[in-house]
Amino acid sequence: MATMLEMMKSNVEKNVSEALKKAQDVQGKLNAVVTFVDPTEQLENYNKNGLMAGVPIVLKDNVCTKGIETTASSGILQGYVPIYNAHIVDRLQAEGAIVIAKSSMDELAMGGTNKTAYTGPVHNPYDLDRISGGSSGGSAALVAAGVVPFAIGSDTGDSVRKPASFCGICGVKPTYGRISRYGIIPYSSSLDHVGYFTRSVRDAAVALEVLAGRDDRDMTSSFEPVPHYLDQVKGNLKGKKLAILKNVVDVIENKEILDCFNKVVEEVKKQGAEVKEVELNEDLMKAMLPTYYLIANCEATANHSNLDGIRFGLQKEAKSCEDVMIASRTEGFGSLIKKRFVIGSYGLFEENQDKLFRKAQKVRRLIVEELKNALDGLDGILAPASGTVAPKIEDQNQDDLSDSYLVAENHMVLGNFSGYPSATIPMGEVGGLPIGLNITCHPFDEGNMFDILRGIELITGLEDKIKEVL
Repeated sequence: MATMLEMMKSNVEKNVSEALKKAQDVQGKLNAVVTFVDPTEQLENYNKNGLMAGVPIVLKDNVCTKGIETTASSGILQGYVPIYNAHIVDRLQAEGAIVIAKSSMDELAMGGTNKTAYTGPVHNPYDLDRISGGSSGGSAALVAAGVVPFAIGSDTGDSVRKPASFCGICGVKPTYGRISRYGIIPYSSSLDHVGYFTRSVRDAAVALEVLAGRDDRDMTSSFEPVPHYLDQVKGNLKGKKLAILKNVVDVIENKEILDCFNKVVEEVKKQGAEVKEVELNEDLMKAMLPTYYLIANCEATANHSNLDGIRFGLQKEAKSCEDVMIASRTEGFGSLIKKRFVIGSYGLFEENQDKLFRKAQKVRRLIVEELKNALDGLDGILAPASGTVAPKIEDQNQDDLSDSYLVAENHMVLGNFSGYPSATIPMGEVGGLPIGLNITCHPFDEGNMFDILRGIELITGLEDKIKEVL
């Protein structure tokens, strides 16, 4: 059976033209695109024999593209045009993919709502009054709406997998180092992963084969061989050893989400999988969010010190270099980013590093050990990706200190702390809105992860679903 990516190889110019037109037609409702890309030159030279030959794709706007503005949805980078491509852009184009747009994101990838982009919030195709999730919400919305079958995102906490849940598509965060990050505008270097969206597990397997591999320009990229992932995707769950993450299930308050998850798990058991419960240390689970905030924001503060209004991007006139930097950063950054930089700077003060930043790193190590021990003897750990459907854009009613939020809405950061592969696929709907199921597996075990997810996808029947924007 052909994958969606393989089916796009015929009528290429028509497919690309229709994708670009559809992206433009839905822009007024989704607000998911930052920059449209003219595909004419790409169509003249694309690899007709590549794994993604002629497939129209979208890149998150933190992916550097030679000669095409790249802003990371931040005012500070308006007008920044890279002189080189990110590694993944070269890989995708070498396999025949055609870039048609750069997608909106939370500013500098800091956020989980896609409400902080300087171009305004991205809207969910299932309900335009709701968020798409973040920070890769533009890419998720465009895949869910049927504009493109594939889009790049990045994932530092759950920024691919949470939007995938809210938009009813497949979102993959591979193992740390599996995909080169060269040319990706960073957020947090020890947590950042390149991720991506598709509408099927089989397409996700093909995409990772294109993206994965060693890149000497990214010293964190792995030398691990890249297998033919699609060959491993059979969907046979018999004998798979899985577990439910009890900490998450116990604090989810939405009964319909739990019922849907439990129904899928029961079907997984009927297919021959062994399923048990695992429980991680509750104190460590509640410590995930503050640990993440400290590490991510300290690293972000260091990474973005070069956004100074002098070298590139927005530059405000002033009497001195120092005044230029102050004026440019004051106008160029949104309020959420400024807040995160304050946290990061505080954590990096010499007198605070031991009691804050390094302590957070130690707590992270304990959390990873908990996950490693829980995975021992298992193929993967399952949980609902979120305890809620996509919230309303205007919704501010959230208790950030509740167990439901601390654990159920932040547990996927386990994959970033550990670097283990993790993915979300749709498992159903509640009130007409998508909900997702998440899995976390052993390092570089993506083939097995895809195989398990394909089995679940066959149970749910939610492959290649599109939500048309009317």
